[in-house]
Amino acid sequence: MKPAVVLLSGGMDSAVVIALAREQGFAVHALSVRYGQRHTSELDAADRVARALGAVAHKTVNVDLRSIGGSALTDDGICVPLDNDGHPVGEAAGKDTIPVTYVPARNTIMLSVALGWAEVLGAADIFCGVNAVDYSGYPDCRPEFIDAFERLANLATRAGVEGAGLRVRAPLQHMSKAEIVRQGVRLDVDFAQTVSCYQADAEGRACRHCDACRLRAEGFAAAGVADPTRYA
Repeated sequence: MKPAVVLLSGGMDSAVVIALAREQGFAVHALSVRYGQRHTSELDAADRVARALGAVAHKTVNVDLRSIGGSALTDDGICVPLDNDGHPVGEAAGKDTIPVTYVPARNTIMLSVALGWAEVLGAADIFCGVNAVDYSGYPDCRPEFIDAFERLANLATRAGVEGAGLRVRAPLQHMSKAEIVRQGVRLDVDFAQTVSCYQADAEGRACRHCDACRLRAEGFAAAGVADPTRYA
């Protein structure tokens, strides 16, 4: 089995990506990042998901993005938007609307760490769960960003210059949340083990009202699958 590094947040999307990578015959090396997020129950979920889905290794790296702030996910002074303020979510928000839950440079940093580990492992493939359909307007989830990072990876590394090259795979890029749910069901992903909420409590229970909760719930409903999310 060829090694691959898979970014694992502990949410539903990255869990499905691990299952897809395993299905394609990769030995999954799961990578999570403790970046200063306001809750860490998603990292507990990442541990559960990595074990349940057969990752051969799971590493958590610390990067302090809380020290620079600038996001509702890392800065206690910025409120997480909820469903009672009437703001649009997902495709309805439009491509040019970037919400306060965007974390400056987060995916660039995470992919860079994944790139370093991939070089050490001799892995030519990096998987991530970014999505450009039912997403929240984040610029680092767009196809052009993934393409640009892959070009960077092949310019800036020994593996890219002297080796066979590196690929950044985003298998959920063009799927709706409902399609992601269906893929997970097909691959026996236990979504009850995952945490997607922007403000989950210490036990991993979701708030039901943030954008991540709303998109997740809509995905299960559209897929016709019972929502296993634990709500506070």
